[in-house]
Amino acid sequence: MLAGELARLREESGRSLAELASLTTFDRSYLHKLERGEKLGSAQVMAALDAVYETGRHLQLLWQLGKEDAFRDKYRRFMELEQEATVRYEYVSNTVPGLLQTRAYAEDLLRAARPKDEHELEEQVAARLGRQEILTREDPPHYRALLDEAALRRTPVDSKIWQEQLEHLLEVADLPNVMLQIVPLSAGLHGLVGTSLTILWLADGSAVAYTESGYSGDLTEEPGEVERLKLSYDLLRDLALPPNASAQFIRTLLEETSCPDPS
Repeated sequence: MLAGELARLREESGRSLAELASLTTFDRSYLHKLERGEKLGSAQVMAALDAVYETGRHLQLLWQLGKEDAFRDKYRRFMELEQEATVRYEYVSNTVPGLLQTRAYAEDLLRAARPKDEHELEEQVAARLGRQEILTREDPPHYRALLDEAALRRTPVDSKIWQEQLEHLLEVADLPNVMLQIVPLSAGLHGLVGTSLTILWLADGSAVAYTESGYSGDLTEEPGEVERLKLSYDLLRDLALPPNASAQFIRTLLEETSCPDPS
């Protein structure tokens, strides 16, 4: 829809790609890719083109719709590959990873993210819990998760929910195919700050990576980019506590939750 509209507006304006490039400072080949649907562009690009064509926020709104559709398509593709993966590496910066969440924690988190009716909430929680079955199926993937200490310090208001969640982390960590490690705050800044990353290895040896930042996500299957993200993951893993020390860290948090400071 967006690509076709960009081509239509330029043709109606009587401008060539070269003329449009000189008006907007964007590269001619980049503008051509936008019109062919090979690139989605950005809000800033669409604002500049809206100004040239005097179309208000028309292109910006179409871009937003296109971005949402692209996100849904990529996430759906990721969900399919998730079921096929034989190895999964994951780092989540702000929360407990979805594969490790209890029902109560997931409900609390989803309510906080966006108010919704109970039916919609239950559907989302059920979908999230259903995905967790891959860890205990007959032929489960090897799963390595890096949990940020900051996420473990951001607790639900209800201490019982958090206590149950910590106990669940310890139970899952005992599975033979699961390895959990905590990235302590003392690790400082690193290459994945503010970003969540999942890398999936498939049976044919290929790998894909899914990154999330804020309210957007991106799936990449390009080998060079996946390798770059894997290096970022490996460097972060080197900063994490070993599995045994990570389990002890969680036990300490559990003790603090079970015996809160009386002050």
